[in-house]
Formats: sequence, structure tokens, C-alpha cells
Amino acid sequence: MPQCPVCRVKFGDWGGVAEHLSYMARTSDGAHVMWLNRNISNSELRLEELEVRLRELFNHGGDLGMWIRRRVIDRFYGENPHPFILAMQRPNRAILLGYVIEHQHFLRNWVRVLSLVVAKTDKDDVVRYELENIATEFLGWNGKPSHYELLLRMGESLGMPRERILATPPLKGTLKAISTWRSLAEERSWVEAMAAMHSLELLADRSMRRYGARMHYFNESILTSSEFPEAVREFLREGYEADVHHGADALALVEKYSSELGVTEDVQVTVLKSLDALDVYLSSRLERAIMIDPDAVKVVGA
Repeated sequence: MPQCPVCRVKFGDWGGVAEHLSYMARTSDGAHVMWLNRNISNSELRLEELEVRLRELFNHGGDLGMWIRRRVIDRFYGENPHPFILAMQRPNRAILLGYVIEHQHFLRNWVRVLSLVVAKTDKDDVVRYELENIATEFLGWNGKPSHYELLLRMGESLGMPRERILATPPLKGTLKAISTWRSLAEERSWVEAMAAMHSLELLADRSMRRYGARMHYFNESILTSSEFPEAVREFLREGYEADVHHGADALALVEKYSSELGVTEDVQVTVLKSLDALDVYLSSRLERAIMIDPDAVKVVGA
């Protein structure tokens, strides 16, 4: 059932949602205004046009997985790619260290959120999928170091001691994003939590270019360049060489159970909120890079 993507009040049709959003915008409600600016338009629209835009935005055409992919591409790889992704096309030491310092907090939260998915679901295929994810990210899997360990090694190879990395608290943006994802997992259904987290993985999925992304998450020449320490290449390569079907498997599970449980619209709203948090979090990586080197972003032209 159509619902307000901000306060989740349900309406009989998208016309009702449009009227609600328009009213809230006229009363200068910040959350509703920001959602409209990010997802629909910065300009005030007639009710009829707003209804059409909402209907178009949430129309998944029977393929929720592709709808999620499109939202990630439009938000981060569209006409104006996210500044962090632009920075990763020509990263320097500060950019990579900003990545390391903030991402350690993300990964610790990641496994906790997936643990909540496991605790809430009664679907064995979801449990198996998420337990493998938790092991891969935090413990290591099939004799390989965890992504968390590879991340710390990348930081060390760039000249920052592990103790200093681990002792550095997250920036406000990272903390806000982590809080958002944790709240989604605690307060919403396990399907929504799963969609919220695994939609984030699509950002670094190299198959996204098949669907219209203009560039990869980072410049692939890094993987063979002697300009970067081996530990940097190892961390980035691990994600790059991950099974391209991995993200599709998560989307398939989300789509299957969203339909089965009748929560497709709920999942769509939650994915959009999760991508808002991702935007904030990626900006924190750049903020940290600038703290390390005030010229970090200027150098890469981001």
C-alpha cells in the first residue's frame, strides 16, 4: 500500500501520499522537504505532477532487485557521481586512510545488523546467507583473511599504526549513518533490514556497469599499479573479485520474501532511507581525508 516515505503513514493511493507530502512541505517540515529535494524535485510541483513522479519512482515493474540497482546507480553513479567515488578514481594516501578509519566502524556495525537479521528471520536460506556474510566480513572464510583484517592491513601499509586506527572514533556523519542502519534493523522487519544493508554492497559491485553505471567504485588500474602498497591492492581486489552473483543472491532473497510477506513498498521506502545514510557516510570518508590532508580532495579533483 502506498505510504509516506518519511513518516510511513499509509494511504489508499499515490494521490493521497502526494497531498500529504505537499502539505508537510508547505508547513516546512524539514524531513519531508529534504526527502522531496533528494528524491523528487527541488521545486514545488502541482499535486498531479507530484503524484506522477511518486508513482514513477516506486514503480518496480515486477523486478524489485532491478529497482534497487537503479536507485543506487541514479544516486551515486548518475550525472553527478558521489564525490567519494570521483576521489577513488585517483585516490591518494589521505583518501585511502579516510576510507580505512571510517570503514572500520561501518564493518563492525555491519555484522551486528546482519546478526539482527539472523535473529529475526525464520528462513534458513537467509540465515545461511547472512552467516556466511558475517564470517567473510569479520572472521575470515575458506582460509582467507576477513575484509575487516584486510582493511586494517591497508591502513598499516599507508603508514598508520593499527592501534591508532582502532582508537579513532567515528566522525558525526559516520555515527549518524550507523545509527540509521541500526535503527532500521531494530525497528523494521528483517526483510527491510536485509534490503537496507545489501543495497549498500551494490556500490562496489563491478557488474553495475552492465546496468548503466558510468564508472566502477574505484579505478581498476589500482589493482595492477605499483603506485599503491600491496595491502591496498589486496583489500580492493577482494571486493572486486567477489562473485558477481553475490549481490544478485541477496536481491533475489529480498525480492522473494518481500513479495511473500507483502512488504514490497516497505522495503522500497527503507532502501531509500538506507541510501540517504550511505550518502552521508561516504561524505564522512572525505571529511576524514581532509582532516589528514587539507588538500586531499583538491588533488584528486573531486
